Amino acid sequence: MELPLTDITRVIQLSVAPAFLLVAMGTLITILTTRLARIVDRRRVVQERLGSLTGEAAEQEQEMVQLLRRGNLIYFAILFAVLGALLVCLVVGVTFLGVLLSVALANLVAGLFVLAMVSMVVAWSLFLGEVSLAVWAGTHNRR
Repeated sequence: MELPLTDITRVIQLSVAPAFLLVAMGTLITILTTRLARIVDRRRVVQERLGSLTGEAAEQEQEMVQLLRRGNLIYFAILFAVLGALLVCLVVGVTFLGVLLSVALANLVAGLFVLAMVSMVVAWSLFLGEVSLAVWAGTHNRR
């Protein structure tokens, strides 16, 4: 069964918004991976200092714990951002399949989209938590 061009055109139009959402998600993932790289680099520096210090080891160990917490927050933020991006890809794919196969998949598409948004809210919340922890650690370590 051949689908009219208008049906395919409509599906493509509906897929443009999720495509822009994927660009935003990709940008978030880039930001998160950059922050994770900086945390890893800082942990290496602190780890080297720990090996050569005798008296200030407690401060360095406390910073290592903070860096571990920050790294974990960023890791889980990346996990949820990637999950959200994958869910958006599924939204686009299922939308096309529904039209091509003439199957009503609106509820599935809506559910996938809601899950994608929940995943992104979790990712942004974890990112905010990591930024808050970084700011808190920065202001308390300057004494």
